[in-house]
Amino acid sequence: MDEKISLEAISLYGNAYADKVLNAFFSDKSRISGKEILKLSNVQQVNLFVIKELFKSWKEETRKQKTVFFDYEAEEVKEALAQYMNVLSNHILIESSHFRPLFKKAVSQTLMVIFNPYDFFAMLIQGKNNLLEVQAFKEELKYLKVNKKPLERMLQKLEERNVAELAGNEAFAVLDEILEEVNFTPEDVEEYVRQFSEVAVLDPAKFFVPTLPVVETKHEPVVEKPAHQNPIAPPLETKKQEVVSNGVKPQAVMDNLRKISKIRENLSINQKFMFTKVLFYGDFESFSRVIDELDQLSNLREALEFLEPHSTTWDRDSKEFHEFMEMLEKRFS
Repeated sequence: MDEKISLEAISLYGNAYADKVLNAFFSDKSRISGKEILKLSNVQQVNLFVIKELFKSWKEETRKQKTVFFDYEAEEVKEALAQYMNVLSNHILIESSHFRPLFKKAVSQTLMVIFNPYDFFAMLIQGKNNLLEVQAFKEELKYLKVNKKPLERMLQKLEERNVAELAGNEAFAVLDEILEEVNFTPEDVEEYVRQFSEVAVLDPAKFFVPTLPVVETKHEPVVEKPAHQNPIAPPLETKKQEVVSNGVKPQAVMDNLRKISKIRENLSINQKFMFTKVLFYGDFESFSRVIDELDQLSNLREALEFLEPHSTTWDRDSKEFHEFMEMLEKRFS
């Protein structure tokens, strides 16, 4: 049986680890400096992600301060701003209440890039408004030390092409090629498990939940269905019965078919690649539009009616088709 990462489990452990680190540090002080941030966590990637968020915040504040009355491109102004930033970077001082959410976010990001690098990659390359800005992407990579080889290769390719930005479907296509090109294998997690466990015992098995196998169903004679019945997928109850009859425990079935609020928010990067390639013939924009439309609908009947013209050429015996329909059932169950 395949497994999928549990974002809830990641968050729960991340908060537990962060609370232990932060409670110990702030037991006798109320603020933290930049030098202390770099040594706060025994997992260096966590500290780097905190620094990344601080500099992103700094850049946003700098943009807000700019007005139309001054020439911010003048060399003297740029030099002064750079010097100003260098001085500030040596005088970081953050109150405990402001620092805690930053640190917890950094811990969760670190757990994601270690245990679920594919979805972490997806978050990075989607950018704002489904547009990857190459310079911002390059800045992100400065703070990444874990599983970064495919992203470094991607940046190299984008710089060779001399592009400043890239649409989401193109970015996914480039990353897909690179993952095959470099034969990417995620880093071994044992050392990271050991480091995290020094603070709060980490059991990686708790981060994953089983997903149902594709059930082989018997092909019955084709019977024409009434017009009001859509032939795309079997009823949800039928699928539950099929899976139980194949030896999967009822609780596992219910967990797997647990309702989700949005399809897009629950797609892994593997599923995005898989559905785009097999069901939408490599057209990521078409796939993305369909997902957004499905997430706006009210029930399964509406979803199946909307999907019917898009799915006329789909192989309904394929793993991809069954997995896509499971996502629909979770969304509208």
